[in-house]
Amino acid sequence: MFRNRRIKKYYVIVILLIISILLLIFSFIIKDKRNLSIIEKTIKDTTLSINKTINIPINYIDDKIKEYKSKHKLYEKYEKLIKKYDKVKLMETKYEEAEKEINDLKKILELNNTLSESSYMNATIINRNIGYWYNTVTIDKGEKDGIEKDMAVINNDGLIGIVTKTSKLNSTVKLLTTADTNSKISVKIKVDEDNYIFGLLVGYDKDKKSFIIEGIANNTEIPISSMVTTTGLGNNFPSGILIGRVDKITKDNFDLARTVLVKSSVDFDNINYVTVLKKDENK
Repeated sequence: MFRNRRIKKYYVIVILLIISILLLIFSFIIKDKRNLSIIEKTIKDTTLSINKTINIPINYIDDKIKEYKSKHKLYEKYEKLIKKYDKVKLMETKYEEAEKEINDLKKILELNNTLSESSYMNATIINRNIGYWYNTVTIDKGEKDGIEKDMAVINNDGLIGIVTKTSKLNSTVKLLTTADTNSKISVKIKVDEDNYIFGLLVGYDKDKKSFIIEGIANNTEIPISSMVTTTGLGNNFPSGILIGRVDKITKDNFDLARTVLVKSSVDFDNINYVTVLKKDENK
């Protein structure tokens, strides 16, 4: 239907053009050097007026056709720009993912510079099982790579967890944020340049996102932001691995026992690469 209307419109334009041309020819014929009679003047003026009147709709239609073509071209350009924009957003997302992976790998390389060649194994997390009792990850290194049970797992921001199961090709790592309170870790809090206070990491407060340190024996003042690291006691974690920094200190009603809350720098919700610390066989 739309096509038929366009064809009819073109027929009208052609007819109007033919009439206009004939009127122009007629007006040209009556042009000469002699003085025109009243009738000729009337005819000429009438012809020019009709020609002008006819040209108005013709020019209007022509302008509309040009406007339609221009809008159609703009719409085509708009569609192309939308497609390019979608591609740019996709590439931007891929770029951000690649940039994050590069930054993670840089951190691993920085960490490697502080470890001896024979003491570590870099690994990638390939699976994660998050639950109240099963806060674990699976890494792509196993027994064939020398990974054993009870090895410490870290990244550049601190201690992440401990290897609990191994197979030939991969291993399971229990995160430090697990709700399992049976695994206590001996830690030390640096209160000044040469002095430490010792305690036990007994759990993790999921609401406050803080590790819980108890068993502190003396009443030495503990500054906020003091560094908390492993002691090396218990044979599972080497000494000096960063746990986090003191965030808050609470006391019981008798001002005897103290509980220290420690914030870790590790983003446990966003771990991709880790380093497994191998045990020194000479010890």
